[in-house]
Amino acid sequence: MLKEFRDFIARGNVMDMAVGIIMGAAFTAIVKSLVDDLVNPLIGLFLGGVDFASLSFGVGDAKFMYGNFINAVISFVIIAWVVFLLVKGVNRMRAMAETRKEPEPAAPKGPTQEELLAEIRDAIKAQKA
Repeated sequence: MLKEFRDFIARGNVMDMAVGIIMGAAFTAIVKSLVDDLVNPLIGLFLGGVDFASLSFGVGDAKFMYGNFINAVISFVIIAWVVFLLVKGVNRMRAMAETRKEPEPAAPKGPTQEELLAEIRDAIKAQKA
């Protein structure tokens, strides 16, 4: 069972997935910083100094931080846009690679029907002589 587990982990697709998850987590941290430290202050300038993180309302003892939700939506939109651009770029590169493929060499041409018939005729003449 341990050998099977080792083989499973060593397969390329599992390692690719692990790298993707790690890169995704790092990318999420970058986007969170982008939204919190650059986008929200910029939006706040246009909206009169509004800080989304501080937006909230309360009902009794419960405090609803809808500003954090707005930050999460902005982060999601940015991540979705970047992923869209990445997929579009990869698809474009694949299409370019497909067009660059060298054409397969043509199969060597065999003798024509006339040539084969001429060979048969010559062989029959040689047998009769």
